[in-house]
Amino acid sequence: MPTTTPAETLGRAADFFRTHAERVAAIGIASFGPIDLDERSPTFGWVTTTPKPGWARANVVGAFRALSVPVAFDTDVNGAALGEHRWGAGHGVDPFVYVTVGTGIGGGAIVNGRPLHGLVHPEMGHLAIPRDPADPFAGACPYHGDCLEGLASAVALRARWGAAPQTLPAGHEAWPLQARYLALGVVAIAAVLSPRRVALGGGVMRAAGLLERVRHEVEARLAGYVRAPELVAPALGERAGVLGGLALAQSALARGSVQ
Repeated sequence: MPTTTPAETLGRAADFFRTHAERVAAIGIASFGPIDLDERSPTFGWVTTTPKPGWARANVVGAFRALSVPVAFDTDVNGAALGEHRWGAGHGVDPFVYVTVGTGIGGGAIVNGRPLHGLVHPEMGHLAIPRDPADPFAGACPYHGDCLEGLASAVALRARWGAAPQTLPAGHEAWPLQARYLALGVVAIAAVLSPRRVALGGGVMRAAGLLERVRHEVEARLAGYVRAPELVAPALGERAGVLGGLALAQSALARGSVQ
């Protein structure tokens, strides 16, 4: 179903599960964010400062409480990371990181078998990275300008080059710069979380040769100081988020409560 207003979208989703209530044991929600994951907070289960029109302060978990089943709530990228960890490119690997490069950039991390939470949740797309001295583009992030998302998302690519990323040929000057920016993000993630493997997905990563370019740039920028994490494509493709939701639901069912 299309994502429209919170009331319409969440209402239709809850109605779907209500219609099949006898088959629903738990619900896993992998939501765009930022979101409130603190169960002690009065706004637990809400979307917080998202730029998506109309969705700031939407109570996502609340829409499903009437179903009286355990509900797990996490970010879409943490959900995708969990799905890939359980059934895909991150199976048997810990720590594992999943990064999606599309309209925005987001990252989820699995540490000790569980999605990483803390003060809030990882916001890897908003890492501050150095802008290339030859790049005059100021950045497209409405909050931070030239963060990783502001420099390397599909929105940034379109704004910088005046064309959709999928229309840029393999030899276009956009791709070496894109690889450098993504590598800077991966190196920062590797320095903090030390993942054994990083899956790079999303629509932008479908560009021919981009993953290999990023691998080369990561190796060059780490300069032999530490080993580079293995960089791979996701194994679950566009199913990663949905399967992540199922994995979250399984976890909620095992715990028997809202998570």
